[in-house]
Parts: sequence; structure tokens; C-alpha cells
Amino acid sequence: MPVIGLLSGVSFESYADRFDAIRQGLKEAGFIEGQNVKIEYRSANGQYQRLPALAADLVRQQVAVIVAVGSAAPARAARGATSTIPIVFVLGTDPVAAGLVISFNRPEANVTGVSQNNNALAPKRLELLHELLSKVTSIAFLVNPSNPRSGPDARELVAAAGTMGCTVLVARASTVEEIGASLVSIVQQGARALIVHNDAFLNS
Repeated sequence: MPVIGLLSGVSFESYADRFDAIRQGLKEAGFIEGQNVKIEYRSANGQYQRLPALAADLVRQQVAVIVAVGSAAPARAARGATSTIPIVFVLGTDPVAAGLVISFNRPEANVTGVSQNNNALAPKRLELLHELLSKVTSIAFLVNPSNPRSGPDARELVAAAGTMGCTVLVARASTVEEIGASLVSIVQQGARALIVHNDAFLNS
């Protein structure tokens, strides 16, 4: 029976609909979990630093393919763990900029997948907020500091805000408790609108 390794940066419960979709897609292709395919589930539950060990564990299990979901972090961890097992990613950022593939046309190596490139939309979200709330001059941007894209994307948003005559307050949260504290802090600092970074943990 072939084994699929499912590697996620967030809990499977928080993204249940997406994992149901994966199982449904497998079923439509003739693979039914427990009957003719086995799925090994590994989740970092928002603690991205655990991903390399989880990916290495899937490699030890000799899975046929690793499906990395939630962000670029699981795919990077899988790529760091194997150069032979096929890796399929689903993420919302540019896979070339994330260092996962050489190019869109020729991903090469053992990595391929689907990218929605949602991170490129952050300045557009800022522009829409500014149009809708023209009198708001202070906008918060909530990021997960564990996400490698949080720094570059925050800098890009801050730069875009400067051209619109508003400011961006960057708030950071990598746990549920920190989300609440960050929201209180940005309100106290005068933010009157919020953009949430495209991050699997924050989305969940």
C-alpha cells in the first residue's frame, strides 16, 4: 500500500476543510485512505521550528510522496529532508522567491505544486483599505514572526503605506495568546484598521 506523507505547519483541525479536499481528490483518483493508500499525518501545530524533524520522520517512514500545505515552511522543511521523494506544495506565496523552485516553467528537482501568491496582494489590500477608510491614517499589519516572509512583506507594506500618506504598525503573534495581546497593543497605539498577513497559523 503506498503511503502519502501530509506535512502541515498548522493543526489539521484548523484546516479540516482543506484536508478533506485532499482526501476527496485522492478518492476521485481512485485512492481511498485505509483501503489502497495510507496517509501519515505530521503537524507542527503552529510551531514551525518543529517542521524539519517532522519532515525527517516522514522520510524515515519511506513515504511515496510528501504533500506540504499551509505555507512555504513545510515545503522548505521537506526539501531539506529529501532530494528524491517527490514533494507537492500548496501555498500562498511565490515559490521561486521562497527558494522552492528555480522557475515556474521548470521547477526541476523533486518539488512542484500550486501557488496562489497571496502575499503579493498585501499592498493591494492596503490600497483598498485606504480607499474605503480615507480618514484612517494608521493601519496595523499582524504577522507571525515564525513565518520567514513576515519581515520582507512587512517592509513592503510599510513602504507602500508611505506613498499613500498613512502608516503601518507591525504587530507580531505566534501563539493564540499573543494575538490577543497584539490586538490590544495596536488599538492603544491608534490603529483603526487591520491587515492580517497571509500565514497558515494566523489564517487558522
